[in-house]
Amino acid sequence: MSLLRSIWNDLMYTLRVSNIVTRLIVINFAVWLMVNLIYGILLLASHAAAFETGLHWFCMPASLYTLLFQPWAPLTYMFLHLSLWHLIGNLIFMHMFGSIISDLIGPRRVLPVYLLGGLAGALAFMLSAQVVPSVGQYALGASGAVMALAGAALVLAPEYRVRLLLLGDIKVKYIVLVLLVFDLIGIAGHYNSGGHIAHLGGFALGLLFVYAMNQGSDWSEPVNRGLDAVSGWLSRTEARPRSRRPSPASTRSSRVSEEPSFQERLDAILDKIKASGLESLTPEEKEFLYNASKK
Repeated sequence: MSLLRSIWNDLMYTLRVSNIVTRLIVINFAVWLMVNLIYGILLLASHAAAFETGLHWFCMPASLYTLLFQPWAPLTYMFLHLSLWHLIGNLIFMHMFGSIISDLIGPRRVLPVYLLGGLAGALAFMLSAQVVPSVGQYALGASGAVMALAGAALVLAPEYRVRLLLLGDIKVKYIVLVLLVFDLIGIAGHYNSGGHIAHLGGFALGLLFVYAMNQGSDWSEPVNRGLDAVSGWLSRTEARPRSRRPSPASTRSSRVSEEPSFQERLDAILDKIKASGLESLTPEEKEFLYNASKK
């Protein structure tokens, strides 16, 4: 249990101090790991069918009727992966295009593009399923959201060069073009055509996002306001004090010894870093140092 607690604390610390692109990568990887651990446990228990049934509750359904009973699916499906290679491919392009968007138009626009692209992909998948039943019953994966990042990066910096392993420096416009060709081939060949249609829906959203921004309409603002509202509500919930009367012993002890001041605690942590390095800090000390850096 202590090992799991330590891993969980490190994960939460990474999410707090990292940029939004790294956070998306960590979240997608953590969800993939959790899903596959659950699958492994159920497989050993001979309940693989139960895993598939439960997974579908978080995938994007092709049926509007099914969606009525799982309205969270358009959001959750874009963080779900089963295949490791599917995950790795998405994480590579997520980092590539997300970093370009963050550098050129700011990190506050990365997550809105990702979320809106995922929603656009979900809509494209559902609409296509009404016309072409062979697209499949469910969709999952971040590819639609990642293609939205690709579309936005294409408009923002088509000539930007990215270094790829074994290939050298390649311009963004050629990388995106190859991804689009693969999607078109997949649709024409009826190979995961529903997924590829979702990719194109996300890609179109990325193009429109930058176009709208250039016209003076920033689609990230309402998304960020909603995310800030949810974050504020969660923070207030976690910080809500518990109504508990202090014990006489704790009251006496508080009179005898005062807690160290903010500056004293900060100095002690900095001294500890100098003596033993950053890795010697406890998760609580790391969180205190992170909060102190924002003041």
